[in-house]
Amino acid sequence: MDLDEADRESGARLLKGERNWWFLGPGGVARLRPGHLAPDGTLRPGTERQLDERGLLSTAPRKGYSLTVLTSTDCNLGCGYCFQNVGQDTAGGTRPPRITHARLTSETITSILEFAGRRMAAAELERLTILLFGGEPLLNARGCLELLARAADYGLARAWMISNATLLTPRLARELSGLGLDTIQVTFDGDRADHDRIRVRRSHGGTFDTIVRNIARASEASTIRWLLRVNVSHHNHRGIDALIGRLSAALDPARCTIYFARVGDVGVGYGNDLLHTGELAASFTRWHRRALELGFTVARPQARRQCNTCGHAGRYGAVVSADGTLSSCWETAGKPDWKVGTVTEGYLPAAVTGERWIACEDLYRYGEDGRTLADFHDAVDAALLDSLDEMGRL
Repeated sequence: MDLDEADRESGARLLKGERNWWFLGPGGVARLRPGHLAPDGTLRPGTERQLDERGLLSTAPRKGYSLTVLTSTDCNLGCGYCFQNVGQDTAGGTRPPRITHARLTSETITSILEFAGRRMAAAELERLTILLFGGEPLLNARGCLELLARAADYGLARAWMISNATLLTPRLARELSGLGLDTIQVTFDGDRADHDRIRVRRSHGGTFDTIVRNIARASEASTIRWLLRVNVSHHNHRGIDALIGRLSAALDPARCTIYFARVGDVGVGYGNDLLHTGELAASFTRWHRRALELGFTVARPQARRQCNTCGHAGRYGAVVSADGTLSSCWETAGKPDWKVGTVTEGYLPAAVTGERWIACEDLYRYGEDGRTLADFHDAVDAALLDSLDEMGRL
């Protein structure tokens, strides 16, 4: 359903649920009845006034600076869809060519933190959030620990990590947690058999049992919470129902947030035949509901909001590769043709970086138009809001 121009610019969304409408604004979510809408599908003036009075139309001011740092551009896995590949393994194996090797050093950490400090001062921000990224960040665990320890002097408020968890140990989990890391995102590529065909080591061999075991042991040794990303493709979607049950039995769902994402191609030659159809939307809805029933957290849908790093030309955040190179987005990190500056020299002029400044998922190729993608996400999110509301978890 359409919103007026001002609401669209704010990132607001209007979704039709099973029993009512949902308004998702920058300030939160509201349940609407059909009478709240005008015949043309826009919000009635009285409705908009009520939403405004409750703060749902207001965007909260940015309070912190978001810094993504690649501690290592290398990875011990050989997933064919990775956006840091530069092609597929022509031999059909598990070693796709990747971006150039780089490893975070103490000297570069100094440059990164000084750069962040300058940017924070310019934006009048006092809180710092760090995402430890790669490659596989734990291939340089020392760099992860040193960065977090030294970031305390720059107002570190929280840290999180995206890791494949194959190298995570209880001791390392305790050390990272003690330095402010509170969440690790880990990816599963379907149930065990599918995952072990897709998410493979570069030296060959599956990873499912190792990942689950390492998460369980790290949970016993630390307070880390887990963000479980489940990749969805035609290779694995039939096993995802079983995966949800398997993860709930092996892990503590109360410490896990789970989400599902169809895998796209960013120009590395990866194919996914699944289309964003009503059938796939129904599958996402079923998976969300099952996860909620088993005690997992499923994040509440939100209004569209620009990313701190790629959405504001570097004002509120930055993506830094292990050698100190700046990119607009983590999807282009480590790729020379997408460089937008360095932490020592700052950002390049806009005339140079114009086409290099992209937002999250701009490079993904789905073979479907934007309306189809938007309709899919609206249907899935409306059904999720219905489920959360029904279960008293909204």
